[in-house]
Amino acid sequence: MAGDGGGLTQMESFLEAFFPEILRKMSNAKQDTYCIFDSQLLNTFVSGANSMLIGGLLFLAGALLNFTAVNIEMLIIGRILLGVAVGFTSLSAPLYLAEIAPARWRGAFTSTFHFFLNVGLFMADLVDYGANTIPRWGWRLSLGIGIVPAGFIVVGAALIPDTPNSLVLRGKVDEARASLRRIRGLDTDINAELQDIIQAAEEDKMHESGALRRLGRREYRPHLVMAVAMTVFFELTGVIVVSIFTPLLFYTIGFTSQKAILGSIITDVVSLASIVVAGLVVDRFGRRSLFFLGGVVLILSLVAMAWIFGAQLGTNGEVAMPRGYAMAVVALVCVYTAGFGVSWGPLSWVITSEIFPLEVRSSALGLSGAVSGLLTFAQSQSFMEMLCRFKYITFGYYAWWVVVMTVFVAVFLPETKGVPIESMGAVWAQHRYWRRFVKPAPATRANGPV
Repeated sequence: MAGDGGGLTQMESFLEAFFPEILRKMSNAKQDTYCIFDSQLLNTFVSGANSMLIGGLLFLAGALLNFTAVNIEMLIIGRILLGVAVGFTSLSAPLYLAEIAPARWRGAFTSTFHFFLNVGLFMADLVDYGANTIPRWGWRLSLGIGIVPAGFIVVGAALIPDTPNSLVLRGKVDEARASLRRIRGLDTDINAELQDIIQAAEEDKMHESGALRRLGRREYRPHLVMAVAMTVFFELTGVIVVSIFTPLLFYTIGFTSQKAILGSIITDVVSLASIVVAGLVVDRFGRRSLFFLGGVVLILSLVAMAWIFGAQLGTNGEVAMPRGYAMAVVALVCVYTAGFGVSWGPLSWVITSEIFPLEVRSSALGLSGAVSGLLTFAQSQSFMEMLCRFKYITFGYYAWWVVVMTVFVAVFLPETKGVPIESMGAVWAQHRYWRRFVKPAPATRANGPV
């Protein structure tokens, strides 16, 4: 990934070139700590990295434009191009993994997307840590390094084969059989699984209306609700703080620029470790249990951060936070990161890529991606102003939303552990609430439990 925004946006060489007014606020001893990075133009640069669109070549174009930038307009356009690429791959990669994965390991397979997404953030923070020591042009290194992963994306996208599901939908059954045999192994009997895929494709062809229009029908009410709700809740976990603004948050509580980036690197390591744990246990204990565990951890850590910020910085933010409390905030951010890494981080990709039946999968994921892009942009654009205006209450706001989303999971989210992706219709038909909306699913070889 190119510089992720947080480490870069408190880098002195970068601020000197594009945001000198923020650099002046950083050196003002009487400045409200909460409001140092409150700049709509800076927020626009950060949020531009999270728009949505189309992958590979745009990733390369965005990285090149940022690397050669001579004004803020070039930076923002480059970030938007990067966001377009990230948005596209964020939809296609988890779905690809879900469609090729065996049902009993699908959670682990799909969670690898979030793992490597965080590897990119970790590498970006490492680059920021080194680039921060280079005066004048260090920011160019931070942004230009994105050319490397862009090349991998372009090459990788050209080499990977289509999924069996995609091939069957296009009438290429023989190619789908060969693809499935390569994925499952030459000695594996793939006939039953292929028949399920063919049956799902035939059901899709029976519908005359488009997939997006189908989502408006009563029988697809659960899918519409889930496509929107899971995406909205993911954005309202407070992840915007830990994924983009962690270095700025650490700078706010009194760390130097270099130590703030180092703190972000520490949270990246915690994130990677927790995602590995999630991948190891998600197909054993199920999705819902990890959501509950993560919900409790997120609520407690956010409430604790709200208390520390309120007690130590108050409402004016002009008093420096004592060292011990600042270290406690770092520890709480790590706890939060671990809770997110075993729950909403990887599982949001797992759930949205597996839970929709084939006939509405494309439209549900498209809607989910659109909502995600808009909310990420809005939150990236508004978080620093929100922190400036509402101070420590900001963390309480996110804690409240985690309570709401945990209750939602308990009541409305069906368990999808071990259910073949072609049999997802049965998951909704068996759910104690959603079954009133959906039609009974036709029998397949492996209708799984709710």
